[in-house]
Amino acid sequence: MRYPHWIAVALAAVLATPAGAQGWIEIERPRPTIPFGGPVVRVRSDVRATIEGRVARVEVEEYFRNAGNSVAEGSYLYPLPGEAVFNGFSLWMGDRELRGEMMNADQARGIYESIVRRLKDPALLTLAGHGLIRAQVFPIQPGETRKVVLRYTQVLDRSGDAIRMRYSIGPRSTRQVLGDGPPASSFSFRATLPDADAIGTPYSPTHDISSRRDGERLVVSLPESASGDVELFLPLRRGLVGTTVLTHSSGGEDGFFMLLVSPPAAEAETSVPRDLTLVVDISGSMSGTKLEQAKAGLMQALGAMRAADRFRLIAFSSTVRHFRDGFTPATAGNLAAARNFVDALGAEGGTNIAGALDAALGETPDAERLSLVVFMTDGLPSVGEQRPERIAAQAAGQIGRRRIFTVGVGHDVNTFLLDRLAKEGRGGASYVAPGASVEVAVGSLLQKIRHPALVNLRIVDAPVRLIDRQPAELPDLFYGEELVLFGRYRGTGTGDIVLTGERQGRRERFSARAEFGSVEHSNGFIPPLWASRRIGELTRTARLEGATSALVEEIRDLGLRYGILTEYTSYLVVEPGAEGPVAMDRLDPAALGGVSAAREMSGSTAFRRAEASSKMAQATSLSAADEAAEERMVNAAPSSPGGRSVESKRAGGRVFIHRDGVWTDLAHKPTQRVVTVAAYSDAYFALVRAMPELAPCLGVGDTIVLAGRSVSVKIATGGGITAWQPGALDATVRDFRGH
Repeated sequence: MRYPHWIAVALAAVLATPAGAQGWIEIERPRPTIPFGGPVVRVRSDVRATIEGRVARVEVEEYFRNAGNSVAEGSYLYPLPGEAVFNGFSLWMGDRELRGEMMNADQARGIYESIVRRLKDPALLTLAGHGLIRAQVFPIQPGETRKVVLRYTQVLDRSGDAIRMRYSIGPRSTRQVLGDGPPASSFSFRATLPDADAIGTPYSPTHDISSRRDGERLVVSLPESASGDVELFLPLRRGLVGTTVLTHSSGGEDGFFMLLVSPPAAEAETSVPRDLTLVVDISGSMSGTKLEQAKAGLMQALGAMRAADRFRLIAFSSTVRHFRDGFTPATAGNLAAARNFVDALGAEGGTNIAGALDAALGETPDAERLSLVVFMTDGLPSVGEQRPERIAAQAAGQIGRRRIFTVGVGHDVNTFLLDRLAKEGRGGASYVAPGASVEVAVGSLLQKIRHPALVNLRIVDAPVRLIDRQPAELPDLFYGEELVLFGRYRGTGTGDIVLTGERQGRRERFSARAEFGSVEHSNGFIPPLWASRRIGELTRTARLEGATSALVEEIRDLGLRYGILTEYTSYLVVEPGAEGPVAMDRLDPAALGGVSAAREMSGSTAFRRAEASSKMAQATSLSAADEAAEERMVNAAPSSPGGRSVESKRAGGRVFIHRDGVWTDLAHKPTQRVVTVAAYSDAYFALVRAMPELAPCLGVGDTIVLAGRSVSVKIATGGGITAWQPGALDATVRDFRGH
């Protein structure tokens, strides 16, 4: 008998309540005339939610096909969101209504665990704490497709100035059944809010969402490839911005916090006026597609200018060309003339970066306006001053109040120079890989900085000490772009985080109520996002200022704890038992960083490192952070001393390597005590109930080692504890978590 592979998916929305998930059909009995029942696979799942106030009305529509050659019969199982009310709940197979029963979380757990025992597939363990709906499925003929529809209503929780929605997709697979089978089903999710004006900019710390205004409605959707647990915040409009503070603390160490500051989608009439300087490389290497895309990006920028804005256009190759001297008001006539200037640009000559920066930074910024510089280049300096460290130092002394955003196109850029300019200019560095669209990258950046809402933001008060903030200095706040700050806190307390910012010459003050407790197990997405940003910033600092032993050790320790390989930790994959910080003389000069290595920070390796650091330092969602971490693993390309690649996987924020038939957590130390638990035993399920954070890692392999603070846990298919002695489980959990 073959069983459908589990793919968890559904909508839920209460802060401390387990999420729901898509249903699946568990085959119970094939027709007796045929000895083996065929798999019933899900071919399509559509989830639609309408949110009014704090009430979500959800409809889940799923299609199942019997992909086997025999009649199948079983139960439709749907993990139940907490506190959901089913409105005349309807499940239909053809013209026959299915009668279902609802079970609480304790009743459901036994069913989940029985399926895990039978299939030896731990994916269902991620549903710890869920309830369950079970309905008998009438026979499905071979090749037949049946539709299942269920509807429920749920009250959403409130977090600060935002409504919070939680949605669990669960693990996704490229295959829908065990072994070979049809590809995974299509998936779509859309949440509609009828009153768009009441909601600010939606934000998800877990996924890259898309949102659009459709008349008076706001529509939020997820990509078809989305997986895992989704957190969605819908900020309520309250004056200029909405604020939300969330915390996480495992106890025994400094806690973590996330501060979300969300402005409305766009309020051009109240935006801070801009002085925008656009600097574009037109050297010979930019010829062809790159220059055409760069010109298209400049056209986008000109099209987004407001009447209160002013602009400059600077094009450089061996020499520097200005559209006009000084800043030009964004009138219709001036913008038309600027477009003609851009149209006429052609690529030729060398790359005079020093001259271009002198031109861009030569004028004193207007204190009443936000001065922004977008600097785009695809090559190394070849005309005038060519030492990147000297160019960066000279520019740093001229930046003043300006914000600088750099765009590096291709592998030939000097990453030291672009990163240094962005850091000194309190902006950001973007890197466009060969073959990627320059127009898309520039257009995305320009859209982000289109409508400034508040500048010179500061945190002026908090009930606890806030440390290790990422970013350390708050960036400017733009309409339509949420500001997300991650950090750690020391101490406990309840009160307001107070922020100030400037808008059109006036200082604005706003606050966010927060509770900083000693233990807070929810909001587990905060620590890995903080770690991603922290590693991104530390690796950039190492390149710009030099990789000291203390800096490398901090990067290494964070990488091991949060499953992020870097140029300073990948060597551990090939050296069993390696401990302590990497020897400095084993790093290449570009990884050592600092001014002495500035000229070596170009080429594909330097580009990938800079790109990874930039992505991680700016990550606002777990999906973006995970993507950057996966790219970093690929780029690290660890191999054994003999040249053979070492197999590795990431799961649950950990990196596992495959040695001697065991998938071992990279953070595990050979000297650490190990507790071995027999897979799928009573002890195994009790362990997962006690530490549900382990569940995402259990599918890595048959035998795995998970590293804790002072003890590691080994899950083995042969041997190990099958039942816990009194007090043993509590002691293991305490030692594993470190408190």
